[in-house]
Amino acid sequence: MASSCSFTSPLCTWLVAACMSFTCGSRDPHQPPSVLRRYTNNKREGLSAARRRKLSAKCGVGGEVVNGSLVSSFSGSSHSIQSLMASCLPFEPCNEYYSSVSSLGFFGDNGFSSFFGSNNSTATLNRRQRRLRLNRVTRSGEAMAVAVQPDEEVTTKKKPHMKQKRVVVTGMGLVSPLGHEPDVFYNNLLEGVSGISEIETFDCTSFPTKIAAEIKSFSTDGWVAPKLSKRMDKFMLYLLTAGKKALADGGITEDVMNELDKSKCGVLIGSGLGGMKVFYDAIEALRISYKKMNPFCVPFATTNMGSAMLAMDLGWMGPNYSISTACATSNFCILNAANHIIRGEANVMLCGGSDAAVIPIGLGGFVACRALSQRNNDPTKASRPWDINRDGFVMGEGAGVLLLEELEHAKKRGAKIYAEFRGGSFTSDAYHMTEPHPDGVGVILCIEKALAHSGVSREDVNYINAHATSTPAGDIKEYQALIHCFGQNRGLRVNSTKSMIGHLLGAAGAVEAIAVVQAIRTGWIHPNINLENPDAVVAIDSGHECACGPKERETRG
Repeated sequence: MASSCSFTSPLCTWLVAACMSFTCGSRDPHQPPSVLRRYTNNKREGLSAARRRKLSAKCGVGGEVVNGSLVSSFSGSSHSIQSLMASCLPFEPCNEYYSSVSSLGFFGDNGFSSFFGSNNSTATLNRRQRRLRLNRVTRSGEAMAVAVQPDEEVTTKKKPHMKQKRVVVTGMGLVSPLGHEPDVFYNNLLEGVSGISEIETFDCTSFPTKIAAEIKSFSTDGWVAPKLSKRMDKFMLYLLTAGKKALADGGITEDVMNELDKSKCGVLIGSGLGGMKVFYDAIEALRISYKKMNPFCVPFATTNMGSAMLAMDLGWMGPNYSISTACATSNFCILNAANHIIRGEANVMLCGGSDAAVIPIGLGGFVACRALSQRNNDPTKASRPWDINRDGFVMGEGAGVLLLEELEHAKKRGAKIYAEFRGGSFTSDAYHMTEPHPDGVGVILCIEKALAHSGVSREDVNYINAHATSTPAGDIKEYQALIHCFGQNRGLRVNSTKSMIGHLLGAAGAVEAIAVVQAIRTGWIHPNINLENPDAVVAIDSGHECACGPKERETRG
């Protein structure tokens, strides 16, 4: 039974598709028929020339069209085939069609039975007979044309050309080790202030790394309900606060909110690690009893719950989900949010990332894979991208959220426009879990695709906020990829925000995107601190001026 189904299904599908296109009436002689092609797998001629001529004179068979009739290269003689084809048609086939079907004898008197085998002894054929009969109607490696006269009712109308929607940034919100307002945050960056210090939230004396870019002072007052703030993981608290601050910065007041089409307002804020603290606490409680566990520990540990809670709070019913792709989380979320607007699925999107992994299990995990700096005696000097004495990255925490909006929608409500999102791209090294590809092919491909998607020439790029985490391998491979793509840009400036705030994991891309928007707004870029002895590769290419030195600030003109 299973074998029978596996054979008949594709055959019947082809027959139904062909039947739906049949027509035996006349057509407009000035309208050429469209042509479908089917490839067959046997060397012998399908129908004799005489039989094709006979049929074509009536209803059209074998790749020709006569008097506007459709041509079929696959038909049968049984009553079951006639019924099948007639049932598929939106009209009654002509008499010539039935007579031509009856004359073929391809399926025998029992319809499909002679083709697939039958229990009826009078209809049973041996293997050689079945092969010969099948060979009569197939040709190997040749295309058999089937002219199709489409019915006017099913003609697909060509979509009118639509001008691509433009996406702009109209609001920013963040929670960071250097401040919780965009202007405070960026002024600290311009001054070269480091947010890295000794860890205070838990006892880390047993860990080889004792430093991080912690958020020392943070309050949810006015942003999150007190009852929820006691239950939620910090990554969710950071996310909700930064998201609502982005709305406030974007001028989305209560009156404006009431006028928004909430079915076209979405939230796409991701997290690299999710609610680690809530889950860690649940495991500790389970050691005593499951009754001691937070009943919200599972939902509040998932990466999408922050976006979901924010959307429920706002009543936004548009796209709502999260993306978790480690350090690239925020970039994925921003690009996908912009694409929702470009495709017309949303007018407004809150997007970005949030992470709060400076807890024992988070610190221990990164220590175990030997990724962290151990410069405990001088925390502010620990994160030093491209410096020859770098020894790993420094963990950070926080959230960054951008308010993206369709340009005309923003202009209509009189929004303040900070910058325009032009495009981006996704690629993968497909090489190693943590190590970059030796040739940097993934980074280069991503840059080239992003430039092509945005319509920006590489010569026009004059500032790059690099990923540069202060790791031995990652910094150099990224830098070499940037030189490969932009080495001829003599005025190019490159810096790393992580030199001052550490690595915010899933929030890094969004917080650094805010730094880029601030650079566009102010015309100033922040220094790359701790670059005291540039790596040999960077020193060789220093003529390109692709690394900002200590306390250096450049105007963009």
